[in-house]
Amino acid sequence: MSQSKFIVRKVAVLGAGVMGAQIAAHLVNAKVPTLLFDLPAKEGDKSAIARKAIDGLKKLKPAPLAGKDRADYITPANYDEHLALLKDCDLVIEAIAERIDWKADLYHKVAPHLGEHTIFATNTSGLSINKLADACPADVRSRFCGVHFFNPPRYMHLVEIIAASQSDAHILDNLERFLVTTLGKGVVRAKDTPNFVANRVGVFSMLATIHNAEKYGIRFDVVDDLTGPRLGRPKSATFRTADVVGLDTFAHVVKTMQDTLPEDPWHSLFKTPAWLAALIEKGALGQKTRQGIYKKDGKQMFVLDPAKGEYVEAGQKGDDAVKAILKEADPAVRFKKLRESQNPQAQFLWACFRDVFHYIGYHLADVADNARDLDLAIRWGFGWSVGPFETWQSAGWQQVAKWIDEDRAAGNALSSAGLPAWALDGNRSGVHFPEGSYSATKNTLVPRSSLDVYARQLAPARVLGENAPKLGETVFENDGVRAFTSGDGVLVVSFLSKAHAIGPAVLEGLNKAIDLAEDQYQALVIWHEDAPFSVGADLQSMMPAFMMGDWDAIDATVNQFQATSMRLRYSQIPVVAATQGYAFGGGCEFVMHADKVVAGLETYIGLVEVGVGLLPGGGGCKEFALRAAQQAKGDVLAALKDYFMAIATARVGTSALEGQEIGYLRKTDTVVFNAYELLHVAKSEALALAEAGYRPPLKVKAFPVAGRSGAASIKGQLVNMLEGRFISQHDFTIAGLIADVMTGGDVDAGTLVDEQWILDLERKAFLSLLKNPLTQARIANMLTTGKPLRN
Repeated sequence: MSQSKFIVRKVAVLGAGVMGAQIAAHLVNAKVPTLLFDLPAKEGDKSAIARKAIDGLKKLKPAPLAGKDRADYITPANYDEHLALLKDCDLVIEAIAERIDWKADLYHKVAPHLGEHTIFATNTSGLSINKLADACPADVRSRFCGVHFFNPPRYMHLVEIIAASQSDAHILDNLERFLVTTLGKGVVRAKDTPNFVANRVGVFSMLATIHNAEKYGIRFDVVDDLTGPRLGRPKSATFRTADVVGLDTFAHVVKTMQDTLPEDPWHSLFKTPAWLAALIEKGALGQKTRQGIYKKDGKQMFVLDPAKGEYVEAGQKGDDAVKAILKEADPAVRFKKLRESQNPQAQFLWACFRDVFHYIGYHLADVADNARDLDLAIRWGFGWSVGPFETWQSAGWQQVAKWIDEDRAAGNALSSAGLPAWALDGNRSGVHFPEGSYSATKNTLVPRSSLDVYARQLAPARVLGENAPKLGETVFENDGVRAFTSGDGVLVVSFLSKAHAIGPAVLEGLNKAIDLAEDQYQALVIWHEDAPFSVGADLQSMMPAFMMGDWDAIDATVNQFQATSMRLRYSQIPVVAATQGYAFGGGCEFVMHADKVVAGLETYIGLVEVGVGLLPGGGGCKEFALRAAQQAKGDVLAALKDYFMAIATARVGTSALEGQEIGYLRKTDTVVFNAYELLHVAKSEALALAEAGYRPPLKVKAFPVAGRSGAASIKGQLVNMLEGRFISQHDFTIAGLIADVMTGGDVDAGTLVDEQWILDLERKAFLSLLKNPLTQARIANMLTTGKPLRN
C-alpha cells in the first residue's frame, strides 16, 4: 500500500524570540497558517508576548514578511490556554533558548497534545539531537528531528535536517520535500555533531580569521575589506557578519564548540576573545543594539581597535598589492602569490584559507556525509559564492595539500594534526567529480540525492568539478541570447549580457526567439539560470549614438524596445517570464508584457528609470495607463494615481508578493519560493496555456485616459512635494512628463486612445529627457559609479 500524501495544513512554532518569530513569518509568506507560542504573560492578555513578537516583525529590516498582510496569518498563542491547538498542526518547530533542560521541560508539556502524525522538530543551532530526542516521550521519538534554519530565515537558503537515531526516514523525506518546495530552502542532511555542518565550519573560519588578524596585526575594517566580496563572500565579510548575527549568539556557538569538542585538535581556538567578552558584558551585541564591533556616530562609522580597547574611525582598505593578487584569474597562481608574499595582509589571507582547508580536510568524515554537502552548506548558510573544498580543488589539490603539510610541520598552522590519508593520496585531484562528491566516511563518490522533489530542479546548484552539461539543445545563439529546447515543446531564451541588460543584441535575439517559437514550438519561456532577471536597458550601448547626437538612431532603438514588448504581449504563442533578483526598468517592462510570470519570491521589481533621469520607454507607462483604465470604476485618475507614484518615485517591490501589491505583477501570476524550481514551473505554466488552446489577447482598440485635467491634478501634488523639498526641480520635470504620458497627453479627460498613442508619447518624452543635461549627468554618474545621482 502506498504512503499517504504529506500535506502541511498548519504549523506551530514554539518560542517567539528572534528566530521563532521569523520562522513563523516565512511560513506565512508561503501561505502556511502558523501558531506562534510563547510563555503566558503575567498580566492581561496571556498571549501578549507572542503578539508583541508578531507586531515586531513588521518593523524588522530586512523584512521577514514578504507581504504586508502576511502577519495576519500568524496566530499568537501561549502554553496555558492553547496547547490543545497543537493536535491540528502537521509540523511543530521548537525554537526556544539553547538550554537542554528548558527544552526537555517543554517537550513533556507539549507532547501529549501533538497529533498522531505530527512531525516534531527542534531549531537548535548545535545541541545534540539525540540528547534532545531522549527528552521526548518514547512515542514521539520516531517523529523527532533537528531542522536548523539560518538567520534571517526568509533570506538564508540553508536548512539543515539532523536525524536522531530513531527518526523515521519517511518522515525526514516528507519534511525535506516541504522545506525545498514550499519554503524554498536548500536542504543539507547533517550529522548529529556539535554545530552540525555550516556553523561548525563557518564559525571555525571566523575564529581562524580573528586569530590570524591578531597574529598579523590587521585592523578589523581591513579584514572586512579583504574577506568580503573580494573573496566572493558577503559584504558583511567577517566582523560585520558577527555584528549582524549578534555577538552574544556568536559567542554561544563558540561556547558550544568549546564545551562539546574537547578532543578537537583545534580546541584551543574555541574561546571567546577578551575584547569580544568585554563588548558582550557591556551590552554591545552588534546590530540589534546598534553597537558592537562597529558603531555609527552620525554619518561616521567607527570600528573597535582591540589593542587600544576603544573605537577608531573605520574605512581603511586592503593594500593595493594584495588586492591585485586577489584579482589574479588563475586560482593556483593566486594562492602561490599569497603564500609567497611578504605583505602581512597576503600572509594573513593565506593563513585563513590554509586553516580552513586543514580543518575541513581533517574533519570531513566527522562533520558531513560528503564534500558537496559541506560546500553547499557554507555557500547557502554563510553566503560564500564558492565552497571551501571547491576553492581548494580549483587551486590544485596536490599543491595545496603539500603547502598545508609544510606549514603544519613548520609549526605555522593552528594545529599539528596531520591531514588524513585520503587527502594526501598522490592520485587525488579533488573531491568533486561528474560521478559525485567524495565521502570520507564511505570512501567513495556519492551522487546527488534521488529524492523526487529534486526532479523539479532542472538547473540545480552545482559544485566545481561536476561539469554539468549545458542545459538543453541550443537552437539559436547570438551575442545577446541563447535559445534552447529540451524536446518538450518549449523554447527557452536566456540573456547572455552582463546583469542581463537589454541592448541591441538582446532585442534582436529575443525577436528571433519569438519567430522560432511561433514557427516550431508550443510556448516561449524567458529564464536565466542566475539572478538578476534584468537590470533594464543597456544604456552603455546607446552611448556611441548619444555622443554623436544621432537621435534618430536612439529613437529607432527605443521604438524596437517598445515593439519587442508588444510582441511579447501579442505573439501567437504563450510567453512566460521566470524572474528572480532584480527586474528593473526594461526588464520589468518585459515582465509586465508576458502572458504569465513565474516569479521567485525574492524578485525585486520596479520601473526605476527616474534614477537615471528618464521615464519608462519600453511600454511601462503605457501598461500602467492601460491597467488603470481597465480597473477604473468610472474614475480613471483615481485608478492611475498609485501607478503614477510607483513610476515617479521608482518604487521597488521588495518581494514578488509586494510586486503584486504595487501592480508590477498580477495577482494571477505564480510565486515560487525555490528559485531552482523556476524553470520547471515556468515550463509547466507555459505548456498549460498552450494545451488550453492559447490565443493571444485581442488588441485593445481604445481605452479612456485621464487627460490634461488629470495631469494638472497630479502636477498640483508635485508642486507641494517640490516646495516641501521632497523632490528636486529635475525630479519635478521628470514626474511632470510621466504624468503627461500616463494621462494621454493634451486631450480631454475620458478621451479614448489606443496603446500606440501612449507608446508614442512615452518615446517622445524619453528622448526629450535624454537630451536634458541633468539627465545626462545622472546617466554618467550611474555608468561610472553604479549609484544614482539626485540633481
